[in-house]
Amino acid sequence: MIDLTVDKKRMERNAAYCREKGIKLPTFEMMRNPEKVPGKIKDKLKNTGLWDIDPVNLFRICWKNEPTEKGGLYGGVNHIVLPPELTGCKASIVLLLGKWFPTGAHKVGATYGCLVPRLVTGQYDPQSTKAVWPSTGNYCRGGAYISALLACSAIAILPEGMSKERFEWLRSVAGEVIATPGCESNVKEIFDKCNELSASGQDLRIFNQFDELGNPLWHFNVTGPAVEEVIAPMLASGKRFAGYVSSSGSGGTLGGGYYLKQKFPKSKLVAAEALQCPTLLNNGFGDHRIEGIGDKHVPWVHHCRDTDFVVAVDDEQPMRLLRLFNEPEGREILRKQGVNPELVEQLDLLGISGIGNTLAAIKFAKYSELTEDDVVVTIATDSMQLYGSRLAELTAERGEYSEAVAWQDVQLMNDMTYDNVEELRHYDKKRIHNLKYFTWIEQQGRELDELNAQWYDADNYWLGTFNEAEKMDELINEFNDMIG
Repeated sequence: MIDLTVDKKRMERNAAYCREKGIKLPTFEMMRNPEKVPGKIKDKLKNTGLWDIDPVNLFRICWKNEPTEKGGLYGGVNHIVLPPELTGCKASIVLLLGKWFPTGAHKVGATYGCLVPRLVTGQYDPQSTKAVWPSTGNYCRGGAYISALLACSAIAILPEGMSKERFEWLRSVAGEVIATPGCESNVKEIFDKCNELSASGQDLRIFNQFDELGNPLWHFNVTGPAVEEVIAPMLASGKRFAGYVSSSGSGGTLGGGYYLKQKFPKSKLVAAEALQCPTLLNNGFGDHRIEGIGDKHVPWVHHCRDTDFVVAVDDEQPMRLLRLFNEPEGREILRKQGVNPELVEQLDLLGISGIGNTLAAIKFAKYSELTEDDVVVTIATDSMQLYGSRLAELTAERGEYSEAVAWQDVQLMNDMTYDNVEELRHYDKKRIHNLKYFTWIEQQGRELDELNAQWYDADNYWLGTFNEAEKMDELINEFNDMIG
């Protein structure tokens, strides 16, 4: 369970600080159903940019923001449907779009789920304690942004090999940015830096996405219901919900799948990863280029017993499709292939990890022999807004993108196979779960009893935690009443 013990005096002090800064907090219910956001907040949002450092943007932590850079309110869940003409598989693949969150990625929601319970209980003091956000990319961006909205200091930590767009924006928002050695898969180096900071004597609170249960809790309570809303009309027309695909990463976005497994018990939960670092598939290691899905360990917050498939994607494939989806020659070939021109113009809504998730969804669909009656859902965490430099680097490395190369990349989609797909049996799931021991018990000092509870008392441990959102909403409402 997440500790919701209240320190009343600090809670009151935090509320007074938020009153002074003009801060109010959305509940989980509002993030699911933003029509419940107060009218005064909506009036202010009409004149506020999506990325503005303004606490009113806390009320844009949802999947239903109008797709506009400034002044938008709310609509339906932001998503696109990828048809067989594009994917080469019979099933429809639905992508939820993270671009229309503040910071351009849905990770800002996970950071809210981690920090705000500590703020409203008085366990965290925004006036004196620095929030530390260790990440392989978007989570630390979201954490730095949330910290800025809440007027508290932040330290962002991420690998030095991440895209320059991430660093440029972070340096304008976070009080301190620390680049650790390595690339996407160098997670232990991030943990080592956190341990170094903890021993420094500074007043810090480390919000580690890999072991903060507020991360999957947010997705269970917000992302899962958003998916359910998107697929409802499709199911009403006779289609079947086959599965939910998410990169393993921090384990947070998989939380949406745990919700969906409760609602649709026959559906499958698929964890995706890079073939160059097949941690779940093959107890493996290595470096890869699918930014945003750090690995070489199993996150503490990954509910392994509820995971049905592991799919590994060769990182060369997303890099090739990054060019196909965004270069003019590639888009022209897609139109010639019969892909709807309006959809072609929207393919920049997929960042590298979104393309990787799409490929994992295709492999799952082909392995499972899904048909036109099936629907698979996955996530585009961010968009090309964060990867323009990667396109330039690929051009410098490989030359100008040509029509001939575009045809080859279209064929790559059509010829996608279900290699490196594992359907998990009971002891396969336990094998993955047991890998947590080496990172979290031996290295990071977590409790063995809790590790065992995750497996042997899974329903109480996981669902008991995720259902705490209702109690959090009670505390948020009480806190907002204190603010006045």
